[in-house]
Amino acid sequence: MAGIIVSASIGVMNPLLRKLATLMGEEFAKLKNLRKEVKYISDELSSMKDALERLADVDELDIQTARWRDAVREMSYDIEDIIDDFMCKIGEKSKKSGFVHDTIQRLRTSRARHQIAGQIEDIKKLVRDTSERRERYKINVPTSGNVAVDQRVVALYENAAKLVGMEGPTNEIVSWLKDEEKNLKVISIVGFGGLGKTTLANQVYNKLKGEFQCGAFVPVSQKPNILKLLHSLLTQLGSGQSFHDCELNVLLDQLRENLKNKSYLVIIDDLWDVSVWDIIKCAFPENNLGSRLIVTTRIKNVAEACCSGHHAHILEMKPLSEEESRKLFFDRIFCSEEACPSQLRHVSVEILKKCGGLPLAIISISSLLASGSSDQKERWKHVLNSLGSVSGTNLTLEAMRQILNLSYKNLPHHLKTCFLYLGMFPEDYIIRRYDLVRLWISEGFVSKARGQSPEQTAINYFNELVNRSLLQPVQVDLDGSVRACKVHDMLLDLILYKSAQENFITVVDNTEAITGVLQKPRRMLFNLDSATLPGDVSMSQVRSFANWRGSMNIPPLAVFKYLRVFKADFSSSSADDNCKTDLTGLCKLYQLRFIWIRGCRKCQIPTQIRGLQMLETFDIDGSCMPMDIFVLPHLLELNVPFVKRLPEGIVKMKSLQHLCRFDLRHNTSLNSIKGLGELTNLSTLYLRISLSFDVDMDTLNSSLGKLCNLKFLSISSEDYCIPETLSLSPPPPNLVTLEMMTRSRVPNWIGELHNLQRLELAVEKLDQDGFGILAELPALIDLELTSIIRSPEETIAIYGTSFAILKRFHVILNNKTHLIFQAGAMPKLQSLSMWLSAKGWNQDENAAPTGIEHLLALERISVRIGCLSATESEQRSAESAIRSAINMHPGHAQITVVS
Repeated sequence: MAGIIVSASIGVMNPLLRKLATLMGEEFAKLKNLRKEVKYISDELSSMKDALERLADVDELDIQTARWRDAVREMSYDIEDIIDDFMCKIGEKSKKSGFVHDTIQRLRTSRARHQIAGQIEDIKKLVRDTSERRERYKINVPTSGNVAVDQRVVALYENAAKLVGMEGPTNEIVSWLKDEEKNLKVISIVGFGGLGKTTLANQVYNKLKGEFQCGAFVPVSQKPNILKLLHSLLTQLGSGQSFHDCELNVLLDQLRENLKNKSYLVIIDDLWDVSVWDIIKCAFPENNLGSRLIVTTRIKNVAEACCSGHHAHILEMKPLSEEESRKLFFDRIFCSEEACPSQLRHVSVEILKKCGGLPLAIISISSLLASGSSDQKERWKHVLNSLGSVSGTNLTLEAMRQILNLSYKNLPHHLKTCFLYLGMFPEDYIIRRYDLVRLWISEGFVSKARGQSPEQTAINYFNELVNRSLLQPVQVDLDGSVRACKVHDMLLDLILYKSAQENFITVVDNTEAITGVLQKPRRMLFNLDSATLPGDVSMSQVRSFANWRGSMNIPPLAVFKYLRVFKADFSSSSADDNCKTDLTGLCKLYQLRFIWIRGCRKCQIPTQIRGLQMLETFDIDGSCMPMDIFVLPHLLELNVPFVKRLPEGIVKMKSLQHLCRFDLRHNTSLNSIKGLGELTNLSTLYLRISLSFDVDMDTLNSSLGKLCNLKFLSISSEDYCIPETLSLSPPPPNLVTLEMMTRSRVPNWIGELHNLQRLELAVEKLDQDGFGILAELPALIDLELTSIIRSPEETIAIYGTSFAILKRFHVILNNKTHLIFQAGAMPKLQSLSMWLSAKGWNQDENAAPTGIEHLLALERISVRIGCLSATESEQRSAESAIRSAINMHPGHAQITVVS
């Protein structure tokens, strides 16, 4: 597509220049001529980088300039490979400069000097040839504090009901689905990508799901894994069993069995193929219980196929009207149209015409314009001119790409490569911020900012992409930070289009299509279900490899020479557990920074990985781990939740920041428990303990108190009970989140956790004293509380001024506990969620909470009434009492009651 320039080459250049700076460090200054030669290379590459940055801002390049840019990109990769080879062969890396002192001694030998001289000469030749090509063809090159998430962007996705143009279609669908018809009803929402079909379906789902016994929201994607899709349905619809290795017909039968006596609401999102519908529809029985299906699709004949029955309806989504488009556009930038400067009115109208009433296009363009700080009028005219031939009357995929491309082109250079890396995730995948940050760092995309860690710098990058509406928030914490996100499928289309052009990511989903085409793939998204790659495809230059579809026939690891990221999910594979994929070759990939594996039971994991001296993340779901892992000096994250015993040397890993988990059932030695306190860089710790194992609790308490950087602590137990002698007193000073299983009651030491923002706690007995301790926590904004033992009737009053900044309260109560919310209590509470039992409930003993009307900031109220062993009369009494209590609330909170 003309006009799309990708700066992937700039992302390659940054880590390369940092490595060249290492080669010019003090230790290598003693080597004759080396520093001089490396400086020549570094200076040339720096000039090329400056030229590339200017090229990235040019709308169209002549063919010779584009070819020179591509040559620089591939040269940068090749030079980095040469330097990485040198680092591996000549000496071990140190924590500071990358080399230990005795490396210099080795380089004084004639053989080593000859070797490095030859490698430096190879690099010089590459650089010289590329520079001369530019001269030969007369190529012309035209001349941080922390970033917070913009809460207007979060609100745009969180409050779909308020999104312009959604209210009418939402009410239409809800009205059609909410009737007395007991037969299964199906509705298809059809329309062009970017119209908001998924947003609309999600809004309807949230409004109606409380009126059904079970529900599910399942994205399909263009090339769906049907087995994985059905697994997701089973999980969401409440099946407690595992059906991972079942055949298709077994999964369908299980779904029908699970749903035959239930009313259900299911969303099938983004369906592309009638043949897929023919399979999926077999899962849903006609049980005459008033169940409903909603399907979204871009393809009209798919919508018609889904609605071929008598009780079906097609809703064709229309673009926004001119008035709706203006409201969405101006509200995003100026908060209202009236606030728009007069000199921008005309150009705004012309830009909006190009957007064709598509919410995605309007949000993308308005986010782009809102982020600018230079001369607004000229900048807005430039945006209009850049849209050129785009016609808003009938937007094509190509035209939509051009609109979205403007947001990409406006990104700072440091964000462009990070944005393209999102193409390594499959369509509709929920991407955790933590994972994405670690991947960016592992790939070398994150430069150290002054006074900030690489993690904080990468979080700033993430927040900038959210603020520009290039990432859609999916999970938002109560402090406003975005924990997880998704990429709209039309943005993903743009990313993969660019990545293919620039050899940034290669998608392997068809062996015939790639035979003889791949030269040097740099990152590979492996989407083959069963077939293997042809033998003539080179893998030695691949830096990131991701396998999401469960294929066991991945290329042999011996062919990956420079791999930095290995991410593979084999859990959905239907292969026999006895046919294991051999991953032992991972131990020889010396450049690996990131290992993430799911479905380890189908794999052979290496038992020794001491050669992976650059490894930062080791995250598997298996029960075996390499016993020499403690010799890895740079490991930051160790996630091995099913491993019973950690190596004794694990306490030497002073670099660790995340440990899941330290199992005190099997790591009970005094040295291990003492050593835990030496891991002072830990920010996240999952601890498992048992009453049946003898643990020195004084030593454990002392060790936990030394973890000065600990922010997240989860303490679980196979006995569902935590020893009373476990005490965080004095507490880790920076603890923000605590998850802890059952204690007899709320422990007094919790009152010392003055920085605690989130608490998840289960107690045997919930009483007034316990609530009093929690009420005084000054930073608490999120509380999940469970009372698990039926006790004598207890009335707990939540006094005025208590829980001063609490925003979310989730409580599970036995049927004898009565909550009273007094006036002034929980003044900032936005979400109240209660699980109550109907057993023993009657009109004379009303255990419904009272005083809900005093919670003036409430936006959402959710109540689940447990009916296990309860009579029909008790169920009716419980639901009636709960609804009466909720109806006292004066606001317009979203209410869900499920029994």
